Amino acid sequence: MNIDLFPLILYGGIVIAAIIGLLIASTLLGQKRTDHATHDVYESGVVPVGSPNIKISVPFYLTAILFIIFDLEAVFLFAWAISIREAGWVGFIEVFIFISILVAGLVYLWRSGALEWRTEKQMDDREGLVGEGGVVNIKRHGADNSDTHETNTKGSH
Repeated sequence: MNIDLFPLILYGGIVIAAIIGLLIASTLLGQKRTDHATHDVYESGVVPVGSPNIKISVPFYLTAILFIIFDLEAVFLFAWAISIREAGWVGFIEVFIFISILVAGLVYLWRSGALEWRTEKQMDDREGLVGEGGVVNIKRHGADNSDTHETNTKGSH
């Protein structure tokens, strides 16, 4: 097995030289001045207010993990799509089984409520608000419908 590693070593050397060169150029040409705000945390043009230790709800993490799991499966499907001619019918059946397992897992997660963001209390409160066609009807206190009546303008010239 005779492998010529010279192009790989040359490429690695060029990359390392470019990194070192950019760091040196940044040090030499960069700003040297410091003032009172130099070491302050500053992100996206907004000075942060409050504590950086915020609590994020568990459903967010669960949804993020499920997204990563199901998104990662696309990598396997892309690889299969590239080699579909070589895989033939055996590969097609394997991918069909693979997708069937994914769909079964998704149905299980859906039925078990893992994809639901609302708590039991929120779902109970929502049951009384959902009207015909799935429209959520939020009743507002003190609101009357007198400003929504239509006026008949026919023959009023």
